[in-house]
Amino acid sequence: MRISPKITQALAVLLLGSATFFTVMVLVFVIVFVLGKGLPGVTWEFLSTNPRDMGRAGGILPTLVGTILLPLLAIAIALPLGVGTSVYLTEYTRETRMTRALRFGTDCLAGIPSIIFGLFGFIFFVVGLNMGWCLLSGGLTLAIMILPTIIRTSEEAIRAVPNSWREVSFSLGATRWETVLKVVLPNALPGIVTGVMLGIGRSIGETAAVIFTAGSALRMPISAFDSVRTMSVHFYILAREGISTEKAYATAAVLIISVLMVNLIAYGMMHRFIARRAR
Repeated sequence: MRISPKITQALAVLLLGSATFFTVMVLVFVIVFVLGKGLPGVTWEFLSTNPRDMGRAGGILPTLVGTILLPLLAIAIALPLGVGTSVYLTEYTRETRMTRALRFGTDCLAGIPSIIFGLFGFIFFVVGLNMGWCLLSGGLTLAIMILPTIIRTSEEAIRAVPNSWREVSFSLGATRWETVLKVVLPNALPGIVTGVMLGIGRSIGETAAVIFTAGSALRMPISAFDSVRTMSVHFYILAREGISTEKAYATAAVLIISVLMVNLIAYGMMHRFIARRAR
């Protein structure tokens, strides 16, 4: 018995809509639950003072600074390497076994658990290079961890730029590098920004790789070789050791708000850039 196309379409819309609704509701529930538990403890004193008594009292200022510095350092290292690799694979090479192997390796790296990157960073940077638990060790480890994401998203964004635009640029006498710099990258910028935001989001919420490489010192980092504790590590330690459930929820609330703000600002800037180029 053949089902009517209208019924099939209605069922598809119903199933897809239900899946979307369920996903959004789970996200909203998590955000509302954490914010409801944590926002009462978020005060100016909590944000601007140092922790006391292992985090039972005081605020989260050093962890807030560490959460900002680590992703910034990781992005500063991974962004030029990732975008440069993507440009090379798409604009300067042909499809060969080597490029396919590179893409396969990148996809494999993107699926490796973060604890493996943490162990690698601990063995190579902390112990092998004798850098110790510090901001630089954590930043380098996070850069390696988010590099595959930036490479793949940037590569797809660059491939999405029409070839006709490149041909027009070449016909006007531009070199390949000028075409990449003035035509390809500006039009691929929204996709590249998406990859950067995914990398920032992953590095901000990372715990395993950070605690193995950056450490968990509850003090303000002064140099790149000082140990630092991020908000995610601080939340993990407070919750796991039962130090303070109230402070743990407050830290989680600040972490969620920070991630939401970063994403909203980035997507706002991206859409503003797209609208400006469309004029």
